[in-house]
Amino acid sequence: MKIINSHAHIYPNKIAKKATDAIGAFYGIKMDIEEGTTERLIRIEKAAGVDKIVVHSCATKPEQVRSINLFIKSEMDAHKEFIGFMTLHQDLSAEEIESEIEFGINNGFLGIKLHPDFQKFDIDGEKAHKIYNALNNAKKKLPILFHTGDNRYEYSKPYRLANVAKEYKGLNFIGAHFGGYRCWDELDCYTGLNNVFFDTSSSLAFISKEKAVSLIKKFGVEKFFFGDDFPMWDVKEEIKRFDALSLTEREKELILSKNIEDFLKL
Repeated sequence: MKIINSHAHIYPNKIAKKATDAIGAFYGIKMDIEEGTTERLIRIEKAAGVDKIVVHSCATKPEQVRSINLFIKSEMDAHKEFIGFMTLHQDLSAEEIESEIEFGINNGFLGIKLHPDFQKFDIDGEKAHKIYNALNNAKKKLPILFHTGDNRYEYSKPYRLANVAKEYKGLNFIGAHFGGYRCWDELDCYTGLNNVFFDTSSSLAFISKEKAVSLIKKFGVEKFFFGDDFPMWDVKEEIKRFDALSLTEREKELILSKNIEDFLKL
């Protein structure tokens, strides 16, 4: 089956080890991959049969935004298997956000990645609305992939994403980690929201196969995308975990590639 990894982080070589270690420390998890470099990502994913990869990184300071987006753009240009998601920061001015979104659209980015827990903002908070309003007015409404859910923080709780999705019905949102990392019993708030989608990254190691399937069936197979959250997990292990789910071959095909192809109009 064709596989598209819809959730992977990459970093410049000179900071890749430090960035990977920082993520592991933040979550208290031993990383499967030591360095989140482009070279390692491509080598590991190709060996596992992955065809395309959505790549992104996160700006923890507003002054990092353009340099990160330029890095992701350079990697997109160099590697045909990459699909780029840009970063933004809530402390940029409304005008700066509008300008950066225009830069992203003009340079082939197909989405935006935000990490409320790293960036320290509420998904439905006042600062974040600058981003949603700018997207509403942009010539192309890029979807936003959010890190969603962490029982240690309030920034990215599922209900906050649901609040935004209800208010901005013309925008599409992806709730990473089944829509709520370690908050999987708080997902009823997504019921009936046609503009919220989900990825499987950093979840299958923590929830039962039965719980994973029940969530997929509850919100709709067509709304889920496969992701491995590189460098956190080895993609071969994530594919094994996914393949162990009690889904039909057609349902697996949709989640592994077809859904994200349709969503991003690849």
